Amino acid sequence: MNTSAIETTNGSEMLLLNNLDFRGSVSDGPGVRNIVFFQGCDRHCPGCHNAGTWDTEKGQSMSVGELVSVIDENTPLRRITISGGEPLLQQEGLLTLVRMLHEKDYDIAVYTGRSLEDVPQEILDNIDYIKVGDFQLDKRTTTKAYVGSTNQSFIKLH
Repeated sequence: MNTSAIETTNGSEMLLLNNLDFRGSVSDGPGVRNIVFFQGCDRHCPGCHNAGTWDTEKGQSMSVGELVSVIDENTPLRRITISGGEPLLQQEGLLTLVRMLHEKDYDIAVYTGRSLEDVPQEILDNIDYIKVGDFQLDKRTTTKAYVGSTNQSFIKLH
């Protein structure tokens, strides 16, 4: 095993987080899910309902290993959605997080404003669902499940 593989799975990477929501959501993927909101976004979509997550100078740092422990303590249904902000801005930490949660048999959804082609295959291999596409205010919807605008797609991967 090479050193980089060890480094990406030990959980020491730091993530910048906005919020952890353990109240249980039914609008952020199938079933009742807990949400991890990453801090930092370069998309700045007009009308974004998470504009407070944009600033990379705000938020709280936490190691991936510590975050996994907190998730384990608070997520008995083992369904987690990773949102933001833009999770792909913290790609290395995101990959470690989804690998660790995947090993623990979590049902994982990731929300990104990017296209499917922009998501590394390693991340896709370790998650169950992905929401792709930027939020477009003129295409806002409340009837298409798990997305904010009709141009976005929520895709079951496994």
